Formats: sequence, structure tokens, C-alpha cells
Amino acid sequence: MPQSKRDYYEVLGVSRDAGDAEIKKAYRKLAKQYHPDMNPGDKDAEAKFKEISEAYEVLSDPQKRARYDQFGHAGVDPNGFGSAGAGFGGFDFGGFSDIFETFESFFGGAGFGRSSRSRTGPQKGADLKYSVEITFEEAAFGVEKEITMSRHENCTKCGGSGSKPGTSPVTCKRCGGTGQIQHRHATAFGQFIDVRTCDICRGEGKIITDPCPECKGMGKVMKTFKKKINIPAGIDDGQIITSRGDGEPGVRGGPPGDLFITVNVKPHPIFRRQGYDVVCEIPITFVQAALGAELEVPTLDGKVRYTIPEGTQTGTIFRLKNKGVPYLRGNGRGDQYVKVEIEVPKKLSEKQKELLRQFAELSGDEVYEQRKGFFDKMKDALGM
Repeated sequence: MPQSKRDYYEVLGVSRDAGDAEIKKAYRKLAKQYHPDMNPGDKDAEAKFKEISEAYEVLSDPQKRARYDQFGHAGVDPNGFGSAGAGFGGFDFGGFSDIFETFESFFGGAGFGRSSRSRTGPQKGADLKYSVEITFEEAAFGVEKEITMSRHENCTKCGGSGSKPGTSPVTCKRCGGTGQIQHRHATAFGQFIDVRTCDICRGEGKIITDPCPECKGMGKVMKTFKKKINIPAGIDDGQIITSRGDGEPGVRGGPPGDLFITVNVKPHPIFRRQGYDVVCEIPITFVQAALGAELEVPTLDGKVRYTIPEGTQTGTIFRLKNKGVPYLRGNGRGDQYVKVEIEVPKKLSEKQKELLRQFAELSGDEVYEQRKGFFDKMKDALGM
């Protein structure tokens, strides 16, 4: 079953008697918090932003808000009675909704008194997507990458008109240059106007009679281009960089689309990232753990010396301050956490085994505090 929508007033966090100024203030605060540009790659934030925008679109419009207050979500559903009734001054036709749906299906989806959206105006170009792979260190400290990709660009020979140089498109006689055809129908409820895209010029309003030989009348050609991308320090795997205006060119004077670059970070053989912190594990010997030792620890900045105390236990974690990943937006860095693991040797000579047996006899349980404490608790628990 589809998930029910939340109350629009609840989405914006305002009361049902909130004024326009309060609604606008709440929307701006939430929109800034959940805007996709502020939360790249965050699907939950993107869904939240859409929900906030939908709620504000209704509550900021007096007529839509009145219908919503009276009928709930059904009153503003474009597929429900709220939308159909709006064409008749907001009158609720109740049982006639099935009739409306029949007429909409018969006349190509346009409702009473409504028309399909014009496609003859400027349109934004399509967005492009690209992915780039970088190393763990490049993600930490930032890097400049040059990418090569293809996109459509206006034909230089015809200037994007699609017509052969020296010629011009002619006005479509079918639609008179509007790109749309109107069909009028008489119904029991009055006159019905169905506006559709012209099937001759396909909504362009003009027809190319002598196409450009370079672009074959398309007005655009596919070209390969190179672009340098600055990847900021601290970026994480899966995050997206937006390059405004580097997508496909717009249609009929519309703005170009955008370029979205997904950053993929290669796994590192030693380091693992947790937020802005870096984690690594270092194996040490039993002797190093028992007596203490100076270790050579790898970091993003190179090797450093770190002394572990005697009696270090396996799984102990040490912190190297400010040795993590730089913060993406702001000064400072995370930390590095080093986890030591005691490696038990698998192949021992007979002499080494004998020395360990002597060590065990000399030590007993006194040197093993955890072991001694465990067996003391077990005796108490079991009454042994």
C-alpha cells in the first residue's frame, strides 16, 4: 500500500492558523537545512526537501490552502476531485469525478477548462552525470582531475538554427507558428478546449526546409570536451560535485543543464575511514606487548614513532590527534586511531617452546590479572 502523506502543517512545523509570514519563515529555514546542495548524495534529505516544497506550494497559495483545509490532501491532488473542481470555481462535484476521468481519458488527459503545458518556450538543457575515481589520499587532501566527456553543443556552421547557412526556417502553416493546435468540443458542461502540440512542427512553430549539412537539421552536434575538476579535501566516497551550466545546452534559448560528478574513493590497504577519523590496525609481538616498545606507525602524513607501554593488551586503541582527514568545510582535521593486535606465533622451535614452558612455570597465574580475576569470579559464582 502507498505510504500516506504527512499533514502539511506538521511538515513545516506550524499551526493551522499560522499566517503567511510564519509559513514562509518556516519553509526557508527547513529548505536551507535539507537543500540537496547542502546535503549531496543524501537521499533522505532530498526526500525531505521535496516534502517541504510540496507543503509550502499548497499552504502559500490561499486557494489551495482553503481546499486543503476543507478536503485534506484530496483537495489539492491533481488527480483527485480538488483539481477537477478547481476548474469550476472550487465547486465540489462529488459523484461527477468519474465523468471527469472519462472525459480526460477520451480527450488526451486534459481536464475541463485546462490545457496541456506549452512546450514552445525556453527549456533548460538536460543534466549530465559522470563518475571519477580517486585514491584515499587524494580524497583526504584534495586533488585536481581532468575529465573527458561528450555532450551536444550548438552547431557552429548554422549557429544552432538547424538550417543551411543562408536560409531560415519557415513558419509552420498548421499552427501559425505557435507550436500548438486547439481543438474545441461541446460537452454537457460547456465548451471544452483541448490544446495539443502541433504534429507537423512538433511544437517548434517553425519548419526547416533546407537542413544544415553539418548537423542534419538538428542544430546541435556531439562534441568531446575536457574539464578540470577541483575535488576538495575531505570529500568522502559517493559524494557529488555539481558543476553548474556544464550539462547539455538549453532548448530555444533556455539555460544549459548541470554536470553532476560522483566521486568514488578507492579502498586503502591500511587505513579505514570513519567520518573524518582514520582507523588502522598494527600487529605486535607478545614480547613487545609485555615489555613495551617503540612502534613505527603509518599515517596520512608519513610514518611517526609511537611508544606503547609494557603490558599492552590486544585490542588496545591509541589516538593520534589531528592525524585524520581534513574537514570538508572548515579548518581542522579528524584523528587517527591505532588498534594493536597481539600476534601469536604459529611455528615455534623446540627451544622456544621449552623457554615458554619455563616462563609459564615461573609466572603461574600471578602475572595474568584478567585470568586470575576470571577464575576468582568463577569460584565465587559456582561455589568451588
